[in-house]
Amino acid sequence: MDATPECLDCGACCFSRLVNYVSVTGADHARLGDRVDALVRFDGNRAYMRMVDEHCGALRVDSASSKLVCTAYETRPETCRDLARDSGACHGELATKEERPRLALARGRARRD
Repeated sequence: MDATPECLDCGACCFSRLVNYVSVTGADHARLGDRVDALVRFDGNRAYMRMVDEHCGALRVDSASSKLVCTAYETRPETCRDLARDSGACHGELATKEERPRLALARGRARRD
């Protein structure tokens, strides 16, 4: 397995209180493959990544490393691919959501203990 991408040390962009947060195109839907039914939900004829506990359903806390891991990183939607690390949009996500990944990591540690 490849090393965890640096952006997942943060994960702020994976969090939102919106249920229709990450749109999924037809190409994204196909790319998600066997996991598409578990990761995608429809609102009418529009598809979105499922949100769980106010974060993308593909995001998990790795119990061994206590890091955030995108379980769909290689097949993630184009919206996720387009958000460049250290860009203005990235800094905006950090400024508004930086506490959310830490809270998720803390919940993950509490479940493990």
